[in-house]
Amino acid sequence: MNIVKKIQSKRKILGMSAILLPFDQQYQVDWVAFRNHFTRTMEAGLIPAVNMDTGYVNLIGEATKQEVLNQTQELAAGTPFLAGAYVGDQPGAAFNDSAYLRACEQIQECGGTPIIFQSFGLTQQAEAEVVNAYKTIATVCETFYAFELGKMFAPFGEIYSLDVYAEIMKIPQCVGAKHSSLKRDLEWQRLALRDQLRPEFKVLTGNDLAIDMVMYGSDYLLGLSSFSPDAFALRDRYWLEGDDRFYELNDCLQYLGCFAFRAPTSGYKHNAAQFLKLREWLLCSNPHPKGVIRPESDVAVLKNIAEQLNNLIQ
Repeated sequence: MNIVKKIQSKRKILGMSAILLPFDQQYQVDWVAFRNHFTRTMEAGLIPAVNMDTGYVNLIGEATKQEVLNQTQELAAGTPFLAGAYVGDQPGAAFNDSAYLRACEQIQECGGTPIIFQSFGLTQQAEAEVVNAYKTIATVCETFYAFELGKMFAPFGEIYSLDVYAEIMKIPQCVGAKHSSLKRDLEWQRLALRDQLRPEFKVLTGNDLAIDMVMYGSDYLLGLSSFSPDAFALRDRYWLEGDDRFYELNDCLQYLGCFAFRAPTSGYKHNAAQFLKLREWLLCSNPHPKGVIRPESDVAVLKNIAEQLNNLIQ
């Protein structure tokens, strides 16, 4: 595919932010902190996304996922939000269509739009069956988002071929897809395909190592934006207004992303809690008890970045 990479200046960026699920000193969900962070994100102008990787969706139980949805429904009060439709399974499992359909229905009953997490049963099928799986999901969804997840995030993740991506894009109910390969070239290919086949389709960058993909026409659904939804909203406004302060603010946020999303990548969630505690938005920086733990020495680096960021958003 011949890709023309064109900067799209003064474009309104659609920003979505995965909500961190915070934990207290006893490693229980801190629901007060969750509610505050959800509200903070919504008030910044970003669309919240719950029960995502940032919300430890693969580690929490069904009761916790449902409580997240219940509280989100109350807080959103009719405003848009996304929620992960996650089905846990094991290598070699069959595609569990009934579980996916049930998850999508639960999300929609709470007023949200499903974003379809991959699973072994979904991604280990032949390409034609993968497409058919999304068509099955579409039968119960008014709208939904697809999600390609690199294996650095989850072992069941898969980055689809462009042929599969094109077929998913043709499903009317699928209004966009989050792309988390952490590869610019693969995302540029998807943007070119979008422009060719379905210009209104949303390519949501999940590349926390290249958040400037918004300059080329991507929108975003990031875990990094959970660290500072206010800074991301300001950055997006700068881009719309053609304000050159976009670049310095984006550089600082990218510095944060490159540090937090180093290997092992899933450790970014602990860094997010550490960073939010530094901003006095959390009382405790504990991750999920089964989550990756970052060293305490990370706090000094995050404090330095927080100070730089604070100077840029004052």
